[in-house]
Amino acid sequence: MKNQHSNQLLLLTLATLLISTSGVLGKFINLPTPVIIWWRCVLGAVFLFAFCKYKKLNIKINSKKDIPTVVTSALFLGTHWITYFYALKLSNVALGMLSLFTFPVITALLEPFFIKSKFNFTHIILGTIVLIGIYILAPDFNFENSHVKGVLLGLFSAVCYALRNLIIKKHVVHYNGSVLMLYQIIILSVVLIPFLFIMGTDNIETQYPFVIILALFTTAIGHSLFIRSLKYFSVSTASIIGSSQPIFGIVMAYFFLNEIPTINTFIGGSLILATVIIESFLSKKEKNNEEL
Repeated sequence: MKNQHSNQLLLLTLATLLISTSGVLGKFINLPTPVIIWWRCVLGAVFLFAFCKYKKLNIKINSKKDIPTVVTSALFLGTHWITYFYALKLSNVALGMLSLFTFPVITALLEPFFIKSKFNFTHIILGTIVLIGIYILAPDFNFENSHVKGVLLGLFSAVCYALRNLIIKKHVVHYNGSVLMLYQIIILSVVLIPFLFIMGTDNIETQYPFVIILALFTTAIGHSLFIRSLKYFSVSTASIIGSSQPIFGIVMAYFFLNEIPTINTFIGGSLILATVIIESFLSKKEKNNEEL
């Protein structure tokens, strides 16, 4: 059982690494943001459908009562993605990703209302440390500053992401993660079609390799593994472990976008990474105690 917990923790870390590629790709891909998300969803749906067929997964919704939940969680996911990508384009990968990662704090505060569990003050303390790390990173608050706008959009994106995860955890976590992700991105593919006509998709020929990476590794594999992890960890635990995404993203931005992190980035990032290490240890200890 201990090995099983370690394996699940490893898969959650892999999901975190894959999802973190969204920072560099969101900043780099030269297409309007809603169009990027549409291509991400359409190609991701193709990859996920092929995977589900290969694994012979049941892709049927078992109850009509689950449909509104799947649709609602998909809309929160789409809003999260769009506002997050705008945050990246308005600021930089470091600010965009780190502002998004207030969502462990938001998740820890909201989770008891969704799942009727007791407040875990350890999660709140760790989430607060994440928030302090982001505060250290943030620029002076001037609403004319594009970086500040990016941070605020990142915060809004964090709220949407937390709500989406909590809705899944409460209502439909019994479905396979790949199946849930497939339905969500199919819904978003339909919802975002009007943006293709409004904004156009002229540059797609030069952006295909990067959009495919975004659809396959970041979306199809990364997010499916993350949803799968919700069967084994609380949303708060998965969220705080997922807070290592900015660290991965900042390193990628340095090598691929030549974005050099400041000393504040290192300090804030170190605080976030510390919460990941602490939460990983505490979650394993909690699992071990349950098995005794």
